[in-house]
Amino acid sequence: MALKISRILHAGYVFECNDMQIAFDPIFENPFSRNCHAFPDVKFNYPEIKKLHFEAVFISHYHDDHCSLESLDLLDRKTPIYLYCLFQELFDYIKELGFIHVYALEINHSIQVGPFAVTPWRALDADVDSLFQIKVAGLNVLNVVDSWIDYETLDQLVQQGPWDLVMWPFQTMREIEVLTPSRTALMNIELPTEWIDQIKILTPRFLIASSCQFIQESWSWYNQALFPISYKKFKAEIEKAMPTSKVLRLNPSASLVLDKHSIYPAEPLSWVLPVGDQDVDYNFNKNLQPPSTAEISRHFTALTLQQSERVFEYCQSGLIEKYKTLESPSEGYFAKPRLWRLSVFDHNGLATHFFYQLSGGNIELALNPQGPLAWLTEVPAAKLFGALESGEALTSMYIRVNDQKFADEIEKVIQHVDVLEDPLIRCLFDGSFGTYQLAQLKKIKDRESLALAFNVTR
Repeated sequence: MALKISRILHAGYVFECNDMQIAFDPIFENPFSRNCHAFPDVKFNYPEIKKLHFEAVFISHYHDDHCSLESLDLLDRKTPIYLYCLFQELFDYIKELGFIHVYALEINHSIQVGPFAVTPWRALDADVDSLFQIKVAGLNVLNVVDSWIDYETLDQLVQQGPWDLVMWPFQTMREIEVLTPSRTALMNIELPTEWIDQIKILTPRFLIASSCQFIQESWSWYNQALFPISYKKFKAEIEKAMPTSKVLRLNPSASLVLDKHSIYPAEPLSWVLPVGDQDVDYNFNKNLQPPSTAEISRHFTALTLQQSERVFEYCQSGLIEKYKTLESPSEGYFAKPRLWRLSVFDHNGLATHFFYQLSGGNIELALNPQGPLAWLTEVPAAKLFGALESGEALTSMYIRVNDQKFADEIEKVIQHVDVLEDPLIRCLFDGSFGTYQLAQLKKIKDRESLALAFNVTR
């Protein structure tokens, strides 16, 4: 017996053995997660996807680039869905889509599906991630998805070896650094040393450079700033450190067959359609000068009057109400009185400025700002609206924080403050869960209601 492994997109895979298929983190959208564009580029044959039969679907965690209701909506509702998530809401959302068999994955508890034994293992961020061990046909595969592994779990995984194949998340992501580009030091682009150490300990026969098969919009400066490691560099560094292991690249739709002796190409997925050059690579530019928020905002379409009023109302009152519900900082930068400016840029690149006086858990609009500016946040209006209404993620909002030099007494302190203490980021994301999937669910339900109404009136 042998195992066929096919890449869908990003962290999505199909495993096939004995004419049975299971899927991991399936995404059938491009772009996905709002502005993640497949890299290399692909299209999907949706009528064919709707005919697929998976014995089960396994989802490693709740992030929307791994768990998308729009993608799940294409599947047969009898398909068992196994999800690692600590929040009941997401299970409820999937059930509301109509799926009958929705199960919570338990760490170290194996699930038997036909010839497959799938075991989730604890990731470094146990509140979010999991990784998968798949045993089938006498083979042992580790799918790390895009998590990090702590050394306690690594010790357990060593005991589970030897490993025929490890699917390793080859790309780091600088999602925090791009929020404050003018304050981020230049860096040498190297693989994290713990990656090489851990892969050496696991000593797989084969290794697939996994996850992170996407870029942002074609005009986005993020495409040269978010992803510092190329496929070429990853392969060269790993094979130099481990001459006995072979690093493989698996593009969307591509398939490999693994047995106890070898690994070789196989028939690709017919419903994932490659577009253009597939052997593209990441090009990181550590000296890149990012465009201004005004320039970025001009790439987005104008909000309607109603949408603009929604954004303005939030900045005038909704944000203030939300901030007052957050845990009050008893110490740190915002425990003291600070003047904060939020600048919201429209599709013409014109900014509307909102000033707030903050002190601990207190916040109020500053109609006549007094004192030195102590914090600055910039955001395109279209992206702020997306966060309020569609579950836009932080990594796609093009928020810019403290992109200027402050007064000397402020500069001495602010350089040591965590950018995630930004008041807008906290108001939008602290305590929030599943906003993207909830927005998807509403959209799907509205679409179904419209279709039903159309059929009734015909």
